[in-house]
Amino acid sequence: MTMTRETKELTTVDARRELTKLPEKLGANPATVAVTRRGKPVLAIMTWEDYQAIMETLEILNDDKAVEQLRHSIKEVKEGKQIPWQEAKARLGAY
Repeated sequence: MTMTRETKELTTVDARRELTKLPEKLGANPATVAVTRRGKPVLAIMTWEDYQAIMETLEILNDDKAVEQLRHSIKEVKEGKQIPWQEAKARLGAY
């Protein structure tokens, strides 16, 4: 599953003026804001949820065992080795 967000650009001057409004704007329409100085991006502003997701992803990618398990799981899905949800619940003893 790929999640892409719109990236909006604001100059540092515009970002300063809009800063207090950005939480509501990004909450209503999630995006990443690239703050630019002289036309070049210098900062990124995003929702806290997006930031936490990035940090969690980096944590997983730094865990060799988790990455190997993820690769193994992806391989199994590609090979059609997934099991139906009801069967998985039954194996785990969840009703």
